[in-house]
Amino acid sequence: MPRACKDTTDKVVDFGVAEDRSSDLDGYTVNFVTIKQTHDLAPMLAGLPGGNCSCPHWGYVFKGRVVVRYDDREEVFQAGDAYYMPPGHAPAADAGTELLQFSPAEDLAVVEAAIAAHMQGGANR
Repeated sequence: MPRACKDTTDKVVDFGVAEDRSSDLDGYTVNFVTIKQTHDLAPMLAGLPGGNCSCPHWGYVFKGRVVVRYDDREEVFQAGDAYYMPPGHAPAADAGTELLQFSPAEDLAVVEAAIAAHMQGGANR
């Protein structure tokens, strides 16, 4: 049976503002995310259609707070909240936030490529 553990994920990436530990499980990516500095992903999502994340996510917040903006509303997820983020969102998170997130692997790969391009200076800022 596919499973993931934070301490033994296949991939660990330190983005400076956040650490992302992830594994792919049967077409879904499981991310264990620790936010080290308060930040907003909106500028890094600018290269995607509509300037928002195009990938749906399901997850659970262990510690901290995530603010998710949509074109027509804002939602806040706090410690103890399970959540669903449909496509079309731009999240921001407070330092110290820890969460577990599940996403369709192919959709997430598109978003991660856009974020990587922005971080490397390949997207309009």
